[in-house]
Amino acid sequence: MDTQLSHSQNKFSSKKFPVTLILDHISGEANIGSIFRLSDAFHVEKIIFCGLEPNLNSNRLKKTSRSTHEYVDFQFLKDSVSLIQQKKDEGYKIIALEITENSIPLQRLKIETSAKIVLIAGHENFGVSENLLGLCDEVVHIDMFGNNTSMNVAQSIGISLYEITKSLTA
Repeated sequence: MDTQLSHSQNKFSSKKFPVTLILDHISGEANIGSIFRLSDAFHVEKIIFCGLEPNLNSNRLKKTSRSTHEYVDFQFLKDSVSLIQQKKDEGYKIIALEITENSIPLQRLKIETSAKIVLIAGHENFGVSENLLGLCDEVVHIDMFGNNTSMNVAQSIGISLYEITKSLTA
């Protein structure tokens, strides 16, 4: 029988990935808490909130993040267009997570192991802003096989970070 390991007994090694998350008008406090927790799990460089500043005093956010909001690097910026241009100038590949007429399935995304990535995720109801989609190098979606045509933003970020970090360590 396998014995469950405690947090201090885990076999994981720390590795920071050159991934920055840009959250375009994401407002759900539970989603934001989950995104902090995912950002810690996949050890991303930074979360950048654009458009809406998160309420870090929210009990729901704090509970969902399990204190990761206290140490995961983040910032708030109003001007996401300038930010994306700056990241392009720094050599980042800009990827939006959105279903569009030209988006490709996430599993077909080609990422070199030396790549630096910006992953943009959009508002829970409206998605990634059109002005940001036009600045992206790639737009990816997650194939879905049921009746629904979208999924929770935090879940989609988790799936995307898993695929991206898997490519970066291949």
